[in-house]
Amino acid sequence: MTPQLPSPAPLRFGANYVPSSGWFYSWLDYSSDAVRRDFADLAEIGLDHVRVFPVWPWIQPNRTLIRQRGVDDLLDLIDVAAEFGLDVCVDLLQGHLSSFDFLPSWVLTWHRRSLFTDAAVRDGIAAYVDRLTRAVATRGNVFAVTLGNEVDNLWPSNPTTPDASTAWAAELVEVVRAAAPRLLGLHSLYDATWYAPDHPFRPGDAVDLGDLTTVHSWVFNGVSAIDGPLGPATTSHADYLVELAAATATDPARPVWLQEVGAPRPDVGEDDAPAFVRRTLQAVTANPSLWGVTWWCSHDLDRGLADFPDREYDLGLFTVDHRIKPATRELAAVVRETRAGRPVPAPRPALVCDADLRSRPERRAEVAPGGAFHREWVRLREAGPVAIVTAARAADAAYLAARGIDAVLAPA
Repeated sequence: MTPQLPSPAPLRFGANYVPSSGWFYSWLDYSSDAVRRDFADLAEIGLDHVRVFPVWPWIQPNRTLIRQRGVDDLLDLIDVAAEFGLDVCVDLLQGHLSSFDFLPSWVLTWHRRSLFTDAAVRDGIAAYVDRLTRAVATRGNVFAVTLGNEVDNLWPSNPTTPDASTAWAAELVEVVRAAAPRLLGLHSLYDATWYAPDHPFRPGDAVDLGDLTTVHSWVFNGVSAIDGPLGPATTSHADYLVELAAATATDPARPVWLQEVGAPRPDVGEDDAPAFVRRTLQAVTANPSLWGVTWWCSHDLDRGLADFPDREYDLGLFTVDHRIKPATRELAAVVRETRAGRPVPAPRPALVCDADLRSRPERRAEVAPGGAFHREWVRLREAGPVAIVTAARAADAAYLAARGIDAVLAPA
């Protein structure tokens, strides 16, 4: 029987909001007018949402102090977004941003203790998560709360174990759900969760915890070295991550949000960026599991600010003085084309993955970019969409039909 997928829901398209003036330091000197100017840029190119990043230690500088002024500034930003028809996802624990870690002093210096295992710290974080979630849930244009931006990047300085990491995230997702049942509660992880064998955050957490799965696709992780900025491995990496997530989930209908994707230099040069945008989006938007795409990021970083990795400065859809880029025009065009009608996905084959990332996370290196499995998937993907299926589900006819899979291919 040929599998028949239902008509897919319209895709969401947005941007991760990086303020054009002052980067995230602008929270220290918040300006509604500056935010309004930035959001006008994003509305102009047809985006429907933003993901925003209040900086945790500036709102909770002490474990028992949450600054109302910081909460109010966040609520004002959300209200400005509403003026431009933009919905909002709020990330809570920043945490990790553009190679910097922002942690409150009450977990550092003489008070050094792990975010993930210390009971008092976990209680303090739970209070913060509860307070901010309840506050932002009062705004109708807020649709989701993410625990933090790539919280797994914080583990080297905050010791944890796989079991402790799972318990930490599960506990906080429940705090979000209790505080705001109508919002999506999400757990956000960098792709080391998918590729690094000894990483203490497991792929199962990404697909079990929260209301949908989020993935972050960055081609500076070694993908671009395989075949260059416009090669099939590079431009299909976002789709590959979405497929890994879909294959790892127990629910064949669980959506996957491409919550971060961007065109980093020098991996993707300025001249290649428009084609990279189009090819990446055309590949991933064909995936029936995809919920939406949120580009990193809205605005460039002022080169007057020091000590960032060079690639961080030019990731914006707009320059710091609000000039639109050619790659941004291409993104806007793809958004318009996709919104004109998302086709029902055609049945597709699936490549069997012997490494079950849920039960055997120590085998994650087998699916990492450049490995035999990844190269075979990329080769097949050049002819059209290709799913991934675990060996345990490869003969499950109902599961395959639910994912629109009409043939199962063994790895070469």
